[in-house]
Order: sequence, then C-alpha cells, then structure tokens
Amino acid sequence: MSRVIEKFLKYVKFDTMSDEESTTVPSTSKQLILAEELARELKEMGLQDVSVDKNGYVMATLPANIDKKVAVIGFIAHMDTSSELSGEHVNPKIIKSYDGSDIVLNEEQNIVLRISESPELKDYIGQDIITTDGITLLGADDKAGIAEIMSAVEYLTMHPEIKHGDIRVGFTPDEEIGRGADHFDVKKFNADLAYTVDGGVIGELEYENFNAAGAKVAIKGKSFHPGYSKNKMINSALVANEFMSMLPSNETPATTEGYEGFYHLLSINGGVEETNLSYIIRDFDAEKFEGRKVFLQNVVNKLNEKYGNGTVNIEIKDQYRNMKEKVEPEKYVVDIAFKAMEAVGVKPLVRPIRGGTDGSRLSFMGLPTPNLFTGGHNFHGRFEYISIQSMEKAVEVIVKIAELYSEREK
Repeated sequence: MSRVIEKFLKYVKFDTMSDEESTTVPSTSKQLILAEELARELKEMGLQDVSVDKNGYVMATLPANIDKKVAVIGFIAHMDTSSELSGEHVNPKIIKSYDGSDIVLNEEQNIVLRISESPELKDYIGQDIITTDGITLLGADDKAGIAEIMSAVEYLTMHPEIKHGDIRVGFTPDEEIGRGADHFDVKKFNADLAYTVDGGVIGELEYENFNAAGAKVAIKGKSFHPGYSKNKMINSALVANEFMSMLPSNETPATTEGYEGFYHLLSINGGVEETNLSYIIRDFDAEKFEGRKVFLQNVVNKLNEKYGNGTVNIEIKDQYRNMKEKVEPEKYVVDIAFKAMEAVGVKPLVRPIRGGTDGSRLSFMGLPTPNLFTGGHNFHGRFEYISIQSMEKAVEVIVKIAELYSEREK
C-alpha cells in the first residue's frame, strides 16, 4: 500500500467535523487532536518551524536544498469535515480493480453507490477505489489533500536529488463553515504563493470560485386558537413557505451548473410563532451576486408589506469572493501547476470551483492561492469516494510543482 493511502486511511479515522453554531476557535476541539498528530509527523519527517497555534492552525517548513533565490511556495489543506453527515467512526472500504458495476456500500441498509447516479464511476474501471460504508461521509474533503501534501513532503525529504526552494505547509480548521482563513497568519506563513489541495476529479486546476454569502431569515408569527383565528393568526411556517416560493425555482444547486449561480436552502426550523431559514447565496459574477442579495431583501420587503413590518427579518453576511480577481494578475502560479500536471501525465482541467476554498480568501489576503485536485467525488455525503491512483498522481503533481519552482528564479 502506498504511503499516501496509509496516511489517508489513518487521517479519516479522526472525527474533525466543524460546527457552524459554535463560537470557539476552532469550532470543535476535536480538530486539535488531528492538528497535534500532523505536527508530530511533520517534526518526525525533519521539517522545521513546526507549530500549532492556539486557533488550531498547523504550519511547518521544508527548507530549500538549492542556493539560488526562488519563490517560497505553500501547500494548504483543511482538517475539518462537513457537518452535513457524520464523520465519526468512518469505516473506509477499498474496492480493488473496480469492475464498473454498482457498489453495495451497506448491504443491511441497502445503500448502493449506483452508476446511474454517479456515471463518472465508469472512468475508474480497473482502478482501486476507496468508498464509505454507507453510514458516514468518507472525509476525502479534505483528508485526501492532507495525505497528499504530507506524502509529497515526505517524498522530498527522502529524495534530496529533487531540487526545491523553501516549502511551507499549512493545515487549517473550520474551512467547511467558511472560517478557514479567519485566523490564518499570512505573515507567519511567509510564502510568496500557495496552492490549496482541495479539489475534486483528477486534473482539476481552479482559480475561479463563487462569490459567496450566507443569509439568515427569521420570521415571526402570531398564534391564536385555530378555531377563532380568522384575520388574526400569522403562521410563520406558512410565511416561510411563501418566502421560499418567491425565489426562482430554477436557481438552486440541483438545477444549475458551470458559471450559473443559485440560492440554496440549508435548513428550515419552526412552527406557528417562529420559523428560521438558513440560505447560502452563490454567483461567479460580482454584479449578479450583489443583485441576488438585493433580490432577497426585496422579497423580505414585500412580505413585510403584506404581513406587517418586522414579520420577516434577514441578515446577509458575505463569506468569500472570487479569487480570479487576485490570481489572474499572477497567472504564472496557474501556468506552473498546469505544466506540472502535464509533466506527470495528468490532463489539466481548468475550470471554476462551484464552491470555495481557503484559497479564495487567502488570495485577497495577499497570498495568491489556486486550487489543485485531490481525486475525490461526491463530497459531503455517504456516496463519497476517491481513486487511489488519482491520489498518487496528486502527490506527483505537488512534487513536480516544487521542482519546477526551483528552476524559476524569483
């Protein structure tokens, strides 16, 4: 078994789910357990300046083995997993030489990873695939990125004949809840550029992402005896239904692709007296993004005109912006990654991220940070899987990027 797979299978056993409702940093203390383990391993490899700060950020340096001045590059991945499905007691399954058929993840509960629902599985016939057992998510987002970075750094320490400049390693908490860059110390990281290893299918190379915001909608109702409530009752749950119906039905995650934006209902909770909705808003185009926020406010205004001021309240908070604005002026960081993929036999797929990474915010903090593939699919759910061969290629790409920068004077 290759080192990257050994590491991956080890890391997914750490439950690192983040918590959007938490006010602590990191949002869950269990992320610190993985942070300390990664720091221990980095020290064992011989890296320098290894640290875990009070907020759970792991940083380390692999010193240069060349004399000339070249760019300091960073590789970054996040430690937390999505809260959409449990990451506790992850039990990975390895499918050797996948034959192209549906994969039974859990026979007892009849949970099946079906070709009809994940047709890209056909691309992995003959390869080895790691899946879940159907009960939890796998955690490839982003334990795969961590394992790939750790394996690449380990490989470089064992192969000093491969020349490289200073390499910085960073692992962040709370990316899944939009806080991964909140306390990232760019000055301490001290890199000229970086790459997040947090993408999906092999070959993905991304330097465009959504502009993103979150919206909390609070609806207040008025409760009366249902037999005597004519012209008195305001059922907040029904007002919530009205709010949802006023949003365009063809602008949801299930109906959009490519550069199309959307409104996504994350949760609904309530009854007659009070109902709360949680949304995320996404669009690549900055002007359209601002228009989406205005549209939501207009919906709120219309409902308040109908039911009375204060019935519906909305709080919208920006989360991150499209990194293209900051990365494109430093396009060489994308070009070198493209060249590295081609050099190791991976076809680059330059495409927008229909999501976000720590790199989107880090780019606006002065650290241009495009995103590299991990090899995973179906993140955040029980049908998550990843190709072993794709993970091994990701390691090769990281090593080749380090090597290419050693040939480019700063």
